[in-house]
Amino acid sequence: MPSILPSFRRVGGGPYRTSAAICLGLATALALAACAGPSKVVPAPSPASGDGDTAKLVTAKRHMVSAANPLASRAGLEILRGGGSAIDAVIAIQMMLSLVEPQSSGIGGSAFLLYYDAKTGKTIAYDGRETAPEAATERLFLDHQGRARQRDDIRSGGLAVGVPGVLRMLEMAHRRHGRLAWSKLFAATIKRARDGFAVSPRLHRTIKGDRHLKNFPALRAYVLDRRGRPLAVNSILRNRPLARTLRAVATNGAKVFYSGAIARDIAAAATEAKINPGVMTVGDIAAYRAKVRQPVCAPYRVWLVCGMGPSSTGGITTLQILGILEHFDVAALKPGSLDAVHLISQASRLAYADRNRYIGDMDFVNVPVGAMLDRAYLAKRAELISQNQSMGKAKAGKPLLMKKTWRLAPSDDQESPSTSHLSVVDGAGNVAAMTTSVGDRFGSRLLVRGFILNNQLTDFSIRPKTTSGTPKVNRAGPGKRPRSSMSPTLVFDQNGKVVLTVGSPGGTRIITYVVKTVIGVLDWGLDIQRAISLPNHTNRNNQTDLESNTGLARLAPALRAMGHKVRVRALTSGLHGIALKGGRLTGGADHRREGVALGD
Repeated sequence: MPSILPSFRRVGGGPYRTSAAICLGLATALALAACAGPSKVVPAPSPASGDGDTAKLVTAKRHMVSAANPLASRAGLEILRGGGSAIDAVIAIQMMLSLVEPQSSGIGGSAFLLYYDAKTGKTIAYDGRETAPEAATERLFLDHQGRARQRDDIRSGGLAVGVPGVLRMLEMAHRRHGRLAWSKLFAATIKRARDGFAVSPRLHRTIKGDRHLKNFPALRAYVLDRRGRPLAVNSILRNRPLARTLRAVATNGAKVFYSGAIARDIAAAATEAKINPGVMTVGDIAAYRAKVRQPVCAPYRVWLVCGMGPSSTGGITTLQILGILEHFDVAALKPGSLDAVHLISQASRLAYADRNRYIGDMDFVNVPVGAMLDRAYLAKRAELISQNQSMGKAKAGKPLLMKKTWRLAPSDDQESPSTSHLSVVDGAGNVAAMTTSVGDRFGSRLLVRGFILNNQLTDFSIRPKTTSGTPKVNRAGPGKRPRSSMSPTLVFDQNGKVVLTVGSPGGTRIITYVVKTVIGVLDWGLDIQRAISLPNHTNRNNQTDLESNTGLARLAPALRAMGHKVRVRALTSGLHGIALKGGRLTGGADHRREGVALGD
């Protein structure tokens, strides 16, 4: 594969070439045109693989949203048209997703938000990840004999429910960045919940494919018809309990969710569940606090890429993959080629090995962020990549700047892919990227006052220690936040202007989906829709997965000859992104799901 540079020569350059791993302030506000105009939809060229995706690139001049459901995108756009900020639109979108996409996200779950404030030039990371109840120990998912339970057996019911964080986090962000009244942001969803919405094909398929529904009467009654069949596509579904819940939150703020009757009902649903009763109390719910974090940022060629830090692994792992790839001429490779898939897979192996070993909840684990993103360390990691042979399972590295001996064991993950992502740019140049989740499809399957409770505690290690007794980095514990792969991402140019906001659902594969899209835009010069539509391929330091029904499947024999273990399978990302250039906004939405980008 002569197109990969064996000398590991760094390609490109720019003003961000420093060893700093964490950035809080970013220089210049975006300069977006203020003139209004209707959305313009133009055909996107076919993906580089020739797979012929028909998704359309959307263009706008003033503001734009891209979210996982048309009703949610419209709710966000109407807020922007009414003078709302990007955070106002984010809140309106999340409320609508709670209603129309309950299998993926909602107010009973968690979210990570990156927000660029055009006025201050700063990027702020908001952490709304769930926390474990105080009674949750590292033995949370062990049976009475101390044996690890099967993950699928504990995904549903009360034991896996973490204290929801979405509303407290969004309220915190709104106090800093909101323009419109809090109550106004709920109005569209309250009306839609009362009047009803048409069941989408994806919601229908999710209901049909969930074998746990039979054990949860409240959810079953909500999503099945009178004959016990999944609600048909386009049938009208109303959720008046959710309308009442959102009306209370709109009127009284998030506090009404975290105390009083709603909190009591959440705790009761978890602890009194007939399947896997949990240990959550109203005190756990009242004690929840969202957190402001520093985003993790690092240079990639002439750009600066920023993501979410721990307890999300998304930012660090994305930046490690890009930092390793920076030592290769990725731009010279053809998207979807054997060279590109091999190289990106090897860089991913190395980064996932470090991820599994070093990243946990930073309030409980001293994550070596700076050492993991150190330029010299990533250069050493890049030297491990062969041009023509897979390295097999990679070992975690030893970051050069680590000051202490690491005494924690790696944790493997099996995160569920039922998540959602939304991206927003407003007319003042504020930019948001938020990834939000309830965990598994329909989370814990517990329906409370019209919303789904998450099952995110299964993102902890089921076995808290190795057979030799070494504690795992992502073991459960009271007040801890389970590790996540959610990867809301912002990219800046040399002048500090945002050029890209993107993210995706997909469990532990989220990181690889985001990397694919970032490379597509930055290295291969694709528009955001073409980059999103590129066929997916992933490697999480195990087999190389190739997306079925795409041109990538043809690479399987050649990759196996290079030592890859290959699996061809569905890889259903849900990428939503917006690119910004010269006062022009272009939006993309993943054809693998139901989202749309809209703008003026």
